[in-house]
Amino acid sequence: MEIMKPRMVLLEKKICLGIESTAHTFGVGIVDSKGKVIADKRISFLSDGGIRPQEAAKKHLDNAPKIIKEALDEAKIKISDCDIVSFARGPGLGPCLKVGATCARAIALKNGKPLIPVNHCLAHIEIGKLETKAKDPLIVYVSGGNTQIISFKDGAYRVFGETLDIGLGNMLDSFGRALGYGFPAGPTLDEIYFRGKKYLFLPYTVKGTDLAFAGLETAAKRLVGKTNKENLVFSTLHNAFAMLTEATERALAYTEKTEVLLVGGVAASKALRNIMFKMCISRNTKFLVPQNKFCVDNGVMIAWLGILEYLYGKKTEIGSSQIKQRMRLEEEKILWA
Repeated sequence: MEIMKPRMVLLEKKICLGIESTAHTFGVGIVDSKGKVIADKRISFLSDGGIRPQEAAKKHLDNAPKIIKEALDEAKIKISDCDIVSFARGPGLGPCLKVGATCARAIALKNGKPLIPVNHCLAHIEIGKLETKAKDPLIVYVSGGNTQIISFKDGAYRVFGETLDIGLGNMLDSFGRALGYGFPAGPTLDEIYFRGKKYLFLPYTVKGTDLAFAGLETAAKRLVGKTNKENLVFSTLHNAFAMLTEATERALAYTEKTEVLLVGGVAASKALRNIMFKMCISRNTKFLVPQNKFCVDNGVMIAWLGILEYLYGKKTEIGSSQIKQRMRLEEEKILWA
C-alpha cells in the first residue's frame, strides 16, 4: 500500500462500489465523490444462536451475485461504470471477510478498476461524519466486537478508551441468547428496556476511560429465570450504557470537544441514545448520530471510505490486498480530516 499526495481538485465525479462482509451482513453500496448514495443493498445472517462464521460466509457467497446485481440495477449503471472498487479488509470474521475480498478482487480485475481495501471501523466513522456533518467530534464507536472512544489527533484517530474484554454488542447478544432470543438480540432487548420498572444491582466496571462488560454479562445471565425479565433487561442495559456514557464524559472533559458522534450497530439503540443525549445536554455538547440504516453494517460506508482513500492517493495492488482480521484503527493514516 502506498499513500500519494492528495488529489484535492475533484473536477470529475467518481463512483465507487463498496462491499461489506465483516460479519453478519453482506452489503453493496454505490456512492459518488460528492457523497451521494446511488445504491444500498444488503442481506443479513440471522440465527437462533450466535453468528457462526462459516455459515454466515456461505450465505454471503450464495447471495453475493444477487446483491451486487440489485445494487447496480438500483443505481441504473453497469459494473464497468464504477471507477473504484472497495471492500472491508477488517477487522472481522475471517471466512466472511474472504467472501467480500474475493468478490471485490474479481470485479476489479475483470474491469480494470483500482481496488481499495478499507478499515471497517474507520468506515463507520466516516459515514457518520458524512451523514451528520460532524466537524471534529469525540467518537463513540459501539458494535458487536468493538467498543471504543476515539478522537482525531496528529493525523490519526486515537483510541482514548475501549473495552478490556468483550464488545458491547457481543455482550448484549450473549445476554439475549440466555433469555431465549435469536441473533441479533440487541433490538429486542432495547424494546424490553423501556418496560422495566425496578433497578437491580449488577456489576458496573469503569476504569478511567476503559470499560469491562464480562462481569455484568455473567451476573445478568445468572439471574435469568430468577427475577422479572423486564427489570433484568432494564438493569443490564442501563448499567452497560451508563458505563459507556461515564467513560465518554470523562474523555469529553479531557479532549474538550464540542461534538459527540455515536456510530456502529449499537448506536441504533434508543436507550443508549437517550442516556448519551442527556449527558451531552448537561455539558452543552452537540450529540450526533446517523440514520439507523447507516449505524448497522452496510456497503455504503465501505464505498464512501473507498472514495476518500482513492481521492487522496491510496493504491493497493491485488497481491497486497489480503484481509486483516485484527486491523486496528490507529494504524490508518487520515489525510482528509
